[in-house]
Amino acid sequence: MKALGIDIGSLTTKVVILENSRILSSVITISGEEAESSAKEAVEKALTQAGLSFDNLYIVSTGVGRKSIAFSQQPKAITTCLARGICYLFPSVRMVIDMGAESSTIVKLNEGGRVKDWANHDKCAAGTGIFLQQMARLMQVSMEEMAKLSLKAKSSASITSTCAVFAESEVISHVHREPPTPKEEIVAGIYASVISRIMALCKRVGIEKDVAAAGGVALNRGLIHTLEKEIGFGVLVPDTPQLVAAIGAAILAEENVEKGLK
Repeated sequence: MKALGIDIGSLTTKVVILENSRILSSVITISGEEAESSAKEAVEKALTQAGLSFDNLYIVSTGVGRKSIAFSQQPKAITTCLARGICYLFPSVRMVIDMGAESSTIVKLNEGGRVKDWANHDKCAAGTGIFLQQMARLMQVSMEEMAKLSLKAKSSASITSTCAVFAESEVISHVHREPPTPKEEIVAGIYASVISRIMALCKRVGIEKDVAAAGGVALNRGLIHTLEKEIGFGVLVPDTPQLVAAIGAAILAEENVEKGLK
């Protein structure tokens, strides 16, 4: 029996298949309106990639759509899966910062990859991947261009609002003032605003090395650079940070297979 983990997020669905603690295949797809159909499509792609069939699978689901998957044997909290997944990739990590499309989650873990404490922010779009996408559209640049601009900034514009709508108004005022605030300073201000929310969560649970970043937003090198400056040391980032929770779900599935659960 193979172990499979599914992380159903608001924007993407991630699947990882494990065998003997080795990743056989992994897939990232765009989430559709129905979590179960999105999950099934992603699972089928991962199975094809691994040369496997839908038979003899033990499936653990996580993410916002975890309870909507009828073919999953067990739903698990995202915090548990993030902890187990990051421990698999970086055993030295004691804190993982998950920066997703609609929420940010901080998980503090022990040496065995178990959750010690956690905090999350999901009340407002500000500080999330969707917020950054909105800011990129507003400034008429790509996410990649935003990251590069931030690395050129010598100072950052003041973006103080904790509300996405008001933060957008602040950015607009910087764009249209005379003379306009340089784009790189606006982007640096946007990133500083996002990271201020992340740091508030980190301080709530207590910062402890090593620290790793997960989630699609962790691919943004400019934002990670801002985080590292604020936190005061380097942050570990997996090659595919979107897969961390799916890896953790697959690890939990594999443990259940070893226990003989069905």
